[in-house]
Amino acid sequence: MDLLDRQLPEEYLQHWTAHLARKEVEAVRAGTQSILVFHVGAEWLAMPTGLFKEVVSSRAVHALPDRRKGAVLGLANIRGELVVCVSLSKLLGLEQTVAKKAEKRRISDWRLMMIEYEGTHTAFLVDDVHGTLRFHPDDLREVPSTLARATATYIKAMLPWQDQTIGILDEQLLIATLNRSLSLATT
Repeated sequence: MDLLDRQLPEEYLQHWTAHLARKEVEAVRAGTQSILVFHVGAEWLAMPTGLFKEVVSSRAVHALPDRRKGAVLGLANIRGELVVCVSLSKLLGLEQTVAKKAEKRRISDWRLMMIEYEGTHTAFLVDDVHGTLRFHPDDLREVPSTLARATATYIKAMLPWQDQTIGILDEQLLIATLNRSLSLATT
């Protein structure tokens, strides 16, 4: 009971007084958009938040027969639903950087990001998920010509963020490529 009756430290009161007294720091600008930021290999990437249904820790991925190559890794059980699991690194041509890093990591260290489009669920295997980020389209930059050709094909813009640059993926092109990969996996 003595713990609850003790005096609060002076810096504690000053901190919370200043915190509660400050005004809203930043108003949301009209036209801002929300993205989910994630990490694949050495690249920070993002897609619109509205595509994502769920982010979960990695699950066992059961390989499909006769499908050892390509972007489709197999099926994963996410909350009782069998979901096609795809290697985003293979789709984007990031395989070499990811392969070196993957040797040092267990599969349980990865994350699965489940997207939903046209009523279909698909999960992407990624290294890590930062979370959501809001930005204004005026903050976007052009894709530099020095970016690897395979990756640049899928990136529609770059967003400066902290000390990094995030590649905003072209979700329409990515989904079209994903559909082609899935149709090849079923033939």
